[in-house]
Amino acid sequence: MKLILRMTLCLALVGSLATLAGSATYIEVTAPGNRLLKLAIVPPQPLGATVQPDLANEMAEAQVFDLTMSGLFTAERRDAAPLSQGLGLSMVDYVPWLTAGYDLLIRGEYVLRGDELTVEFRLFDVLNKKSLLVKRYLGHRADLRQFAHAFSDEVLASLAGEKGPFTSRIVFVSSQSGNKEIFLMDWDGHNPQQITRSGAITLSPDISPDGREIIFTSYKRGNPDLYKRALSSTVEVPVSTRPGVNITGAWSPDGSKIALALSKDGNTELYTVNRDGSAPNRLTVTHAANLSPAWSPDGTRIAFVSDRLGKPHIFVIDANGGNLRRLTTNNGNNFNPAWSPKGDKIAYTHMVDGFQIFVCNIDGNGETQLTSEGSNERPRWSSDGRLLAFSSKRNGAEAIYVMRADGSGQTKVSRTAGKNIHPVWTPRRQ
Repeated sequence: MKLILRMTLCLALVGSLATLAGSATYIEVTAPGNRLLKLAIVPPQPLGATVQPDLANEMAEAQVFDLTMSGLFTAERRDAAPLSQGLGLSMVDYVPWLTAGYDLLIRGEYVLRGDELTVEFRLFDVLNKKSLLVKRYLGHRADLRQFAHAFSDEVLASLAGEKGPFTSRIVFVSSQSGNKEIFLMDWDGHNPQQITRSGAITLSPDISPDGREIIFTSYKRGNPDLYKRALSSTVEVPVSTRPGVNITGAWSPDGSKIALALSKDGNTELYTVNRDGSAPNRLTVTHAANLSPAWSPDGTRIAFVSDRLGKPHIFVIDANGGNLRRLTTNNGNNFNPAWSPKGDKIAYTHMVDGFQIFVCNIDGNGETQLTSEGSNERPRWSSDGRLLAFSSKRNGAEAIYVMRADGSGQTKVSRTAGKNIHPVWTPRRQ
């Protein structure tokens, strides 16, 4: 149980640089040193009688943040004169953008009729003076940030061959309500909403591969039990209420199984169960504590934490319980493994000058420290592997941060009050 107590402490010690809730300003702490594509983003111009500059500016600012955090661009919001006949009929004057040194340009148009919103974005290649991408979105005014993020995803797909994670959201735990409850927000911290209202400690959420369901551990009946619920529902279904702990649940990549730590037989061991909690299969047999499973993208292996060598280390085991091997070779105190979507890296927390985020190859080599400011934990990868979300405690506040996979661009995104911890990315929305 000592490891469980240490893990509980580890999961609690996270946070970040404080900013005002609702602020639209992002402060980048670090930046990559390579030459990036210079991208100008002009707020969409209105077509029709309804002019909403705040709406246009908000969409542009969302795309600036998205595409700056991608690590491919230096993205800047720039004002420009309206095109008299709209983007579809007018020729873009590339000369001013070339003169200013821009490689790419995003312009757009919108029509707002009551609550109905139509937006069209275009990506232009300034150097070659041509249009690269056109997308139109129809919906409601409340969808404006979603439209902006969706086009950012398409920009990455067009230029890098894979969509970005910008329509994803982040599930996390917040104490804003007075108890540790599960919340959901856009990946950049906007539109937070409370999901659970149990009035008890709720920890370790994980999202199903289809993005529709979450699992989490709750103490609402006194025991740390594992529950499941759809994001579209308020019904919380018990998955594992076995005696002892039912903690650190993790969905398998195909959604058919859940890995978790159980102490029903006296020691905390790693198990897999069916998605309804049935058919428990024990993977570890030790006198040590084993917990925090993280599936490989192909579902064949599981990384986890064990203190069988005295101090907590990251181990990897086949999903059927075979071929156990040690991953971390440092002096110990390693927690929170997270397997990258590409399957080539594992991020984790290591205790050095507080808790810090590290990453290594799946053979344990290439250990690299990503964070150094404050105390940082619980790394989780975005769907494309470009970004990591994590919990951080900086200047006394606990919050959710994001950073690029190389550790650059560390930025606070959570906006809810209280302590904000345990981030988990959802799949990108279609």
